[in-house]
Amino acid sequence: MKSQALQPSRFPWFDYSRYSFSLGLAAGSSLYLSGHSASEHDPEQGAIVIKGGMAEQARTAWSKIAAILEAGGCTLADIVRAVEYVTPQGIEAYSEAERVRREMLGAGRPALNIVVVQQLLRPLALIEIEVVARRGAGQRAADEAPSKPPAREDDGIVYLSSLLPVGENGSLIAPGDVVGQTRAIFRRAAEVLDSFEVAVGDVVKTVDYLTPPALADYKTTAGVRRECFAPVFPAATGIVMPRLAHPDALIQIDIIASRRPRAVINPGWNSYANLTYSPGVRTGDLLFIAGQAALDPQTGRSVHPGDIVAQSEYIYGNIRDVIAAAGGAPEHLVKTIEYVTPAGLPRYREVANVRKRIMTAPLPASTGVVCERLLRPEFQLEVDSFAIIE
Repeated sequence: MKSQALQPSRFPWFDYSRYSFSLGLAAGSSLYLSGHSASEHDPEQGAIVIKGGMAEQARTAWSKIAAILEAGGCTLADIVRAVEYVTPQGIEAYSEAERVRREMLGAGRPALNIVVVQQLLRPLALIEIEVVARRGAGQRAADEAPSKPPAREDDGIVYLSSLLPVGENGSLIAPGDVVGQTRAIFRRAAEVLDSFEVAVGDVVKTVDYLTPPALADYKTTAGVRRECFAPVFPAATGIVMPRLAHPDALIQIDIIASRRPRAVINPGWNSYANLTYSPGVRTGDLLFIAGQAALDPQTGRSVHPGDIVAQSEYIYGNIRDVIAAAGGAPEHLVKTIEYVTPAGLPRYREVANVRKRIMTAPLPASTGVVCERLLRPEFQLEVDSFAIIE
């Protein structure tokens, strides 16, 4: 199916035609939106500004999302998954964002992923929100039992809310042990998926958010992934953040599973033979792609250290290779999430020129956030992406 850019007839916050991404894309009945914060153009200052505290910023972001969804024939009630990127300052006022979300979404109960970032691209922004929606999902959700666990299924895809190593009484599981916390998270994932009659082996994508203290032992979590997923490993992304939604947790995992048959997509990259994740996993028309950094997939060596622009060219080249291996083309790229390090920020705007040069219309939806660091210190950018191929 060919994606179409969502173009609201009224979008008073800024001129979105100037950017290297779409506000959102419609692919069939599904809508995939870029991340949206409270940014708006102030004509007096002649600049993009952020106004207000957490409550006002969250309301502005949801208002933007509502306008974009309307252009695709959806409402806020049709959201099946929401990702809220929140700064360390914003997480302290997160109850205000929760209140606004409940007010704006009403009875809507999307799967919810809460990601604490180093900062957002607009320094005064406290929250940025991206969503996936589907026409008619609101009515289907209203018919579901309210006791459903923290996940949403839509068209065979199960989106889980963020999973942290926390017990039913709110206590942290396996303090200081990233392997134990990872095992606890996948155990909980298996329970949630079982309620949908889906197995943990049906997972197609994981995103690991970990804190700096978890880095030393993070590689040893591969054993847990092997126990859960072998032989069909999901696509995966691993990002270091300053803290998680639970302040003492070492790792948080966001998970997507599929009822449809799964196929590993590998352009022929030898380095993945010993890894516990795949370059891509195709399930039906959907292609979930592993996070890509400036790493040679044949040798496992870093390339273009310290140059975010050169790294972005290399990364997007690898993403195109995965899409091509699945039978697709650049125009099938639907969504990107760009994780940029503080060291990469000074030249990050130049990455927009790379995107404009190598991408075809309609430009994918995109979110950009600042992480604490990436898994190798020389990386300045990692791109998590998603494609839809007929």
